[in-house]
Amino acid sequence: MYYVYMIRCKDNSIYTGITKDVKRRWEEHLERGEKCAKYTLNHPVKKIEAVWKTQTRILASKLEYHIKTLKKAEKEKLIQDKELALYLNSKIEVENYEIATKY
Repeated sequence: MYYVYMIRCKDNSIYTGITKDVKRRWEEHLERGEKCAKYTLNHPVKKIEAVWKTQTRILASKLEYHIKTLKKAEKEKLIQDKELALYLNSKIEVENYEIATKY
């Protein structure tokens, strides 16, 4: 199982990433060590906003890419609604993803 997650940073920016273990990855972002993403080194994280799960790395990468291409306002709405179909239906097969409530 792969997860695509959106994190709110302390400067109110949004970071999107992929992982197989959300809790481990969150800790890496918090610790800001060598496994931390370059972006979150300069933009300390505040909270996890949304997580979707999917079966393969390829599918996770597609979702991550398309989320990263959204405008900030669209990302904010996606976080609020958690509905991929509203924003990405024409770009990906949204049925391949589901919101993760436990990770």
